Amino acid sequence: MLTVAILPVKSFAVAKRRLRDELAPDLRRELAEAMLADVLVALHRAQGVGQIVVVTQEPRACRLAGEHGAVILDDEGERGHNVAASLGIDYALRSGSDRVLLVPGDCPLLDPAQLDELLARAGDPGARSVVIVPDRHGTGTNALLLTPPGSLRPSFGPSSCHRHASDARAAGTAHAVVDVPSLALDVDTPDDLAALKATLAASLAGAPHTRGVLVPATALC
Repeated sequence: MLTVAILPVKSFAVAKRRLRDELAPDLRRELAEAMLADVLVALHRAQGVGQIVVVTQEPRACRLAGEHGAVILDDEGERGHNVAASLGIDYALRSGSDRVLLVPGDCPLLDPAQLDELLARAGDPGARSVVIVPDRHGTGTNALLLTPPGSLRPSFGPSSCHRHASDARAAGTAHAVVDVPSLALDVDTPDDLAALKATLAASLAGAPHTRGVLVPATALC
């Protein structure tokens, strides 16, 4: 079963504006790039991911995507996360993919082994199904596994976990909400940033690019 992972990535210059009181603009851009790098590494190492697609206009994101052998789609006009996700789904449908995994570029703790466990939930490629991975609050959606790729219209944003489940139910599509610990923490707010810093401080493993931005060198000695 061919699984295409799709990452919509907005321009780093406008990313993470809710962190403007925590991080200077240059550091916000650096953090966005580092988190994307960690997500790409995890996707590349996951055995169940057959192809990576990055939807973006950001030149540095394109460079990172190219380094990991990803397909790059132009997010012309940056019309939002859901439009970018749909562009990736359209590509997957045209290429004959069996399913898509929509993931964000700001979950740097993503574990390839946990991702493979999620992908192992696959059923019959001909059967419609939706797997929803919630954020740590249980309200947002940090990943969608869609079989086939067009089985659900992405509707990311506030309360999207419930909305995705409701949309799947209304369409008569089998669905499940599945917790994936390493996908639970996306970084949008100061609280998210504090949680990420605490997680990185508690372990020396994982998210090396993000760690390099957020963890002072003295803390690693």
